[in-house]
Amino acid sequence: MPTEPAAAPRVALFVTCLVDLIRPSVGFAAVKLLEEAGCSVDAPLAQTCCGQPAYNSGDRADTTAIALSVIAAFKGFDYVVVPSGSCAGMIRLHYPELFPQDSPDRAAARDLAGRTYELVTFLVDVLGIASVDAAYDGTITYHDSCSGLRELGIRQQPRSLLKTVRGLSINELNEAEVCCGFGGTFCVKYPDISDKMVEKKIANVVNSGADTLLAGDLGCLMNMAGKLKRVGSAIKVRHVAEVLAGDVSAPAIAEAE
Repeated sequence: MPTEPAAAPRVALFVTCLVDLIRPSVGFAAVKLLEEAGCSVDAPLAQTCCGQPAYNSGDRADTTAIALSVIAAFKGFDYVVVPSGSCAGMIRLHYPELFPQDSPDRAAARDLAGRTYELVTFLVDVLGIASVDAAYDGTITYHDSCSGLRELGIRQQPRSLLKTVRGLSINELNEAEVCCGFGGTFCVKYPDISDKMVEKKIANVVNSGADTLLAGDLGCLMNMAGKLKRVGSAIKVRHVAEVLAGDVSAPAIAEAE
């Protein structure tokens, strides 16, 4: 008897607020990468914010209500994939903490957490993708966003795939693991400190000699792109998914402003 082909993994894309409102091209790139990896992809219309801004501000009640909405929206999928280490970390690590021990809601939150992955980690660590069919004519440097690196262990996964992009070379960023100063609500609460942090980050980006800066979190990218623009730098800023998908048709971040 012939073996039945394995069913394609049913993946729900958690788009994230910033991607939805500021940079939809990242979402389309994520879908392209997932479909090329053999996944069946959906983007549930009922999804909303992951709740991280409320959580970071100490608003536990609204965070819990948002989490329950997200849990319901993503029920039944094999995996939930997020083009953001920050939002993925919120769901994976912090959702279960919102609910009492041994409660049905905590069990549901843990179930969702166990199915949720940051995009590039999912491609490399879960699906075993070792290369991408993409080209990029340029030299990139890579910023390791705080949540992705420290909460989810994302470091080598994006670099391993970027090394397979035709025409691309990598100049490692000095202090790549140091915060850019965005930090969600941190940049709003402490703007002067945030500006000093991104100033130091941008100096390292410029000194890398790269013509393109990549990262996996749009908040960090917007913060760094804004500073680069204000100092008159021509360095382009993109989400790693756009380069891995071979789709850089959208203007680089901050260029269209």
